Amino acid sequence: MLIAAAVCPHPPLLLPQAAQGAAGEIAGLRAACERAVAGLAVGGADTVAVVGCGDADREHGPGSAGSLQDYGVPVRVGSGPPQLPLSLTVGRWLCERVGLRPDRYAEVAAAAATRECGRRGAELAAAADRVALLVMGDGSARNGEHAPGTADERAPGFDAAVARALAAADTAALERIAPELAADLMCGGRAAWQVLAGGAAGAGLRGDLLAYETPYGVGYFAALWT
Repeated sequence: MLIAAAVCPHPPLLLPQAAQGAAGEIAGLRAACERAVAGLAVGGADTVAVVGCGDADREHGPGSAGSLQDYGVPVRVGSGPPQLPLSLTVGRWLCERVGLRPDRYAEVAAAAATRECGRRGAELAAAADRVALLVMGDGSARNGEHAPGTADERAPGFDAAVARALAAADTAALERIAPELAADLMCGGRAAWQVLAGGAAGAGLRGDLLAYETPYGVGYFAALWT
């Protein structure tokens, strides 16, 4: 059963080594993410999994490593060959910051159907009596003229709706996110959030939105569900 979940974004800029001159602008978001993940560490879970989007649906073991080399950042998280996608690499880094040791890393295909995401979440929640999830995902990358993608007038409303859903631990609202719209808006977290919705359905969790920012035209959220 799912007893707690944290939601965080996964930009490489979250790491101070990558942020450099922008470190001050991202410091508040980083602190909010650390608060969210620390909330999982004190929850007394039997097992902790990190969920994030990647190229395919697959599982990675607790010792799996990741790298930000492809993003121009000479940082490796863990030892051994890098296997984790960006989302799980940043997730592992956040866990190490607060001393949390996940038991598994669940990669979900970014294009996975909503129903499949829900099934994956239910499986993760059923893995033990007390399960905690760290769910990694960015919002739209089309917020304003300085965004990575071409500005889209739908992006602010889309991200605001996600923020409301995270604040209220509203699993139904997360399930209603249309994959096609999320893809149009270059949203990097839709599938991972819908895994969370599947795992948290019926769990009676309460949400606390710790941060909602769009500093570089991308929606970033930090939340804790308990």
